Amino acid sequence: MSTAETPRPWYRRPSRIVLAVIVVLVVAVLAVTTISPWPSAMLIRSVFEKGGAQTVAEMLPHVPDDPLTEHLDVEYGDHGADTSLDVFSPQQDDGPLPTIVWVHGGAWISGSKKDVAPYLRILASHGYTTVGVNYTLGPEGTFPTAVDQLNEALGYLVDNAQDLRIDPDRIILAGDSAGSQLASQLAVLTTNSDYADLLDITPSLQSDQLIGIILNCGVYDMDAMGELTGIDGWGFKVALWAYTGTRDWSTSYEGITMSTIQFVNEDFPPTYISGGNGDGLTWIQSIPMANRLEEVGVDVTKLFWPADHEPALPHEYQFHLDLDDAQTALDRTLSYLETVTS
Repeated sequence: MSTAETPRPWYRRPSRIVLAVIVVLVVAVLAVTTISPWPSAMLIRSVFEKGGAQTVAEMLPHVPDDPLTEHLDVEYGDHGADTSLDVFSPQQDDGPLPTIVWVHGGAWISGSKKDVAPYLRILASHGYTTVGVNYTLGPEGTFPTAVDQLNEALGYLVDNAQDLRIDPDRIILAGDSAGSQLASQLAVLTTNSDYADLLDITPSLQSDQLIGIILNCGVYDMDAMGELTGIDGWGFKVALWAYTGTRDWSTSYEGITMSTIQFVNEDFPPTYISGGNGDGLTWIQSIPMANRLEEVGVDVTKLFWPADHEPALPHEYQFHLDLDDAQTALDRTLSYLETVTS
């Protein structure tokens, strides 16, 4: 009996034309992803948006029932939702309150002020006016669009301080992940005139109006980001390409001026900085930034965890309020706020 394989019927064989089409499609996809960051950036955005929604749902049970005054979707600029903000303040207090302006994260290419709204409601319940700010994401807008817009938002808040119960002389910047990078950039812009000249942006705040900054799980050194490998390295490199508009961001004007670790000075505001031990950015970004701030004489409040801490705390662990360690971070944040606003 013959052992030769019985030929498949012609209708079950992939034709040369079909194979050729598949090859062409694969080559086209590879070509597009090497020419433009858009396809990969949109994929990353969809993943981040799903994770953001899950984190919001996790935070909601921790929002207290204290009544708040809320001003939602206030437009501070001329670009619709991209240039809008939310303001929260406790109803039981009168007059201006120390104000926390929070820049959301999302790798510069995703995210929204709604992602941090539950956390801002929690902070507002402790006697603060809190503000969540939107900005144009990459690749729709490229650097320094977001910095310009956020600086414009600060000007709007100062100009409308009375209506929004903002104390313009007690403003704290804050951010998570990419939002921490942007918050640190606004702080350097405000406290380092040479840096403001380099960006050609006039700061909306005077340095004495900025009394503090909260930096959670941020990015401050683009050289270190350029050395990342693996899937995380690929994701960050795509995101930065999309946000800066150049593949050579680590050695370009964009990457250099985003590296705020190089521009902080003694006038940088008192800082709270934290990162989880399971987050690779903690070791190459947050801890070096904390060390640099201390070197130039800034008052730094640090919350870091040993490498072997269990559970390993992920990126933006502060928002996972079911964790005891996230509650510790919230308590430490509130203690820091009390110190800088008193």
